[in-house]
Amino acid sequence: MSIKRIISIGLALVLSANVNAAKIEDAAPTFTLQNSQGEAVSLSNYKGKYVILEWTNHQCPYVVKHYGSDNMQSLQKKYTDEDVVWLSIISSAPGKQGYVSADEANQLSADRNAAPTHVLFDPEGDVGKMYAAKTTPHMYIIDPEGELRYAGAIDSIKSANPADIPKAVNYVNASMDALNSGKSPEKILTPPYGCSIKYKS
Repeated sequence: MSIKRIISIGLALVLSANVNAAKIEDAAPTFTLQNSQGEAVSLSNYKGKYVILEWTNHQCPYVVKHYGSDNMQSLQKKYTDEDVVWLSIISSAPGKQGYVSADEANQLSADRNAAPTHVLFDPEGDVGKMYAAKTTPHMYIIDPEGELRYAGAIDSIKSANPADIPKAVNYVNASMDALNSGKSPEKILTPPYGCSIKYKS
């Protein structure tokens, strides 16, 4: 094992020190949340498939960067076309920035031409905290065996400027390319950037 990989795993263990939190290269915590159609969606339903989790808040400038440029939608379409499950999760509490009703979420998806498998609501913040989600966006990749294989930023340039997207390393693409080649991502944990998630508490 390379020194770089040992350091990366060590960083993951330090940042995932909470015994109840999701840990890189461990089983991803299961959950059930309601989607924007009023249906219960469970992570366990997707065993055997790659799952990408995207924490989102449509009012966050960093989220606007990736949706306004069509970057997030392009990723969603690319991977759902490859039978990857994409779950967009809203952990904003009622009355806080980014909170939306189911109808508003569906309208946002239509207006932005977004293509996640489901938009899920986590108004109590339990799932976000279980995954130690800190920002919008904050990205996670779960493999077909149910193990968490990547957690962190969507890309390598921490800015709200869409002009930086083509210059950045997209960590979602890089991680999925590695996993589809039977390898571990070079970076399994990166510092997320964006707006803080507007948790209930």
